[in-house]
Amino acid sequence: MSDNKKKAKRNRIIYNCLLVLFIAIFIGCAIYLISYFMESKKSEDTVDDLKDLVIEEDEDVVFDSMYEEVVVATETDAGEVQEVKYINFDGTLVQKKFARLYKQNNDFIGWIKIEDTDIDYPVMQSMYEEEYYIYRDFEKQSSSAGTLFIDTSSDVIMSDNILIYGHNMHTGKMFHDLLEYESEDFYEKHKTFTFDTIHGDATYEVIAAFRTKIYEVDYTGFKYYQFFDASSEEEFMNYVKNCVSMTPYTIINDVKYGDKLITLSTCAYHTTNGRFVVVAKKIED
Repeated sequence: MSDNKKKAKRNRIIYNCLLVLFIAIFIGCAIYLISYFMESKKSEDTVDDLKDLVIEEDEDVVFDSMYEEVVVATETDAGEVQEVKYINFDGTLVQKKFARLYKQNNDFIGWIKIEDTDIDYPVMQSMYEEEYYIYRDFEKQSSSAGTLFIDTSSDVIMSDNILIYGHNMHTGKMFHDLLEYESEDFYEKHKTFTFDTIHGDATYEVIAAFRTKIYEVDYTGFKYYQFFDASSEEEFMNYVKNCVSMTPYTIINDVKYGDKLITLSTCAYHTTNGRFVVVAKKIED
């Protein structure tokens, strides 16, 4: 066999091997994407089912006699008396509207919703394993989308700052829409959102939205993910000041020491370990 024929044969072998390799990679990627989107769809279907478990105000739902119904009267900022129905689960008072969700999984802590976005999800908090729900759904089954969850250092009643994590899904789900707050126009149309917990309802007003990252342990600069309870007014206001200064547009706010904050965090891909963060203050119970 001539050298030219040997070379041509070798080239055909290399070509065929590369073709098989590329086809295998293509099929592998296709299978991954199909699986990814199917799992995301399953996750969204689960959330839709969970929405049906939220008890409407005029819905007559009776729980087992072992769960006592308690009515708590509170005074709003406007001076009006508001009655809220709770169900007593072994000493934990849970808003009646969330009672079915809590009964199904007592890691459920609340529901966050930003109007005109896909952010309309339950929020979990496992006190034993902080990232338990990072790749698990509400039913504790494996899920690439995971479930929104609260840092174990946050107390939804007492903490100065509640830190909620969620994935930035390529399907546009979970906390993906947080990145819309990079646009001032979007902010102007979505200045507030709700985070209703098992303890009570609340509205929050956005005060900052910015890109940052998770830093090395020995980094001494600002780390948004380490602030939960201020030891002083200075510490509290420094957190607010840092968040506001990193926001790419101006947001006028009147945050003061004693206000309750919430910080929403998701992945961003502008840098290694990048994050996009939205910070808001509680304005209404």
